[in-house]
Amino acid sequence: MKLVTRNVLIGTGVAAATASLLCGAGEIMFRFTIDTQFPWSMMKLVRAGKVKGADLEGPHRDAGEEAEAARWFDESKQPVVTFSEDELRLHGWLLDPDCVSPQPHLYAICMHGYTGTPAEMAKYAHRFARLGFTVLAPAMRGHELSEGRYTGMGWLERRDLMAWIRLIVDSDPDARILLDGLSMGAACVMMTVGEPDLPRNVVAAIEDCGYTSVWDQFLFNAKGLYRLPNKWLAMPVVKAMSAACRRTAGYGFEEASSVASLRHATIPMLFIHGAADAFVDPSFLDRNYQACASLHRDRLLIAGAGHAMSASTAPDVYWRKVTGFVRGAFGL
Repeated sequence: MKLVTRNVLIGTGVAAATASLLCGAGEIMFRFTIDTQFPWSMMKLVRAGKVKGADLEGPHRDAGEEAEAARWFDESKQPVVTFSEDELRLHGWLLDPDCVSPQPHLYAICMHGYTGTPAEMAKYAHRFARLGFTVLAPAMRGHELSEGRYTGMGWLERRDLMAWIRLIVDSDPDARILLDGLSMGAACVMMTVGEPDLPRNVVAAIEDCGYTSVWDQFLFNAKGLYRLPNKWLAMPVVKAMSAACRRTAGYGFEEASSVASLRHATIPMLFIHGAADAFVDPSFLDRNYQACASLHRDRLLIAGAGHAMSASTAPDVYWRKVTGFVRGAFGL
């Protein structure tokens, strides 16, 4: 009996120590990925140049266009501000149409990715500006000049995007709006299109390399980037991260779901992904596409393209599909 009791006590102690270790690991990973003010946060390390963000290496077959768009963005951007529902000051850049005959009442909102800035959307913004759109490129909360401590991975930002949409509609009730997002910005767009209060002014949306949910994304990264065994480490650590995020930032990873939001989508949607994406699972493309309830939906998988590299890997294919989709949705 004493031996049994001793073994039970040892087992209980080991279980408690393991649980404590996993909770601690989850807390640290939450601070690293979500808390932009953590001394060793991913955001601070990327800004300091100590680590790279997502791997964007690969052939830039549109390097000339990227350089031209970057110059245009810097020369044309005008500051604009709005406020989130939790009273954060959100900053963005407004860019006028870059064509001879601008289209009245057309707007595009371009959402950047995790640890990025609005400038990374320059070539996308420029394409839409040349189609006659006035373009808004917001900085996500906690990014560039926008306030906010915790990154919402698209979930908190969906309501921020709604604030930007309302800003446009309030200034132009006849506005017709295109939503476009890259990576975390793509997830934000997908999470927004299912909102019950989405204005009818939002006509269509494009997502490029977005994930199905924050849970799925962190689990994929835990296994792929950090090589954590799924059963024993990846899932418990991500679960602990999610619990820490719910306590501190107000949301859990599983509720932050593109798939759940897309089931309520009604506007035309275009889904894009790179087949060689090692950062966001390419299989998410089909899962998001299949979840979308829109009658008008389309998809594009770019062979050989890494994360956020589809437009650079096959620019002709990419922009033929995107331009055709936009012209069709807006009747241009």
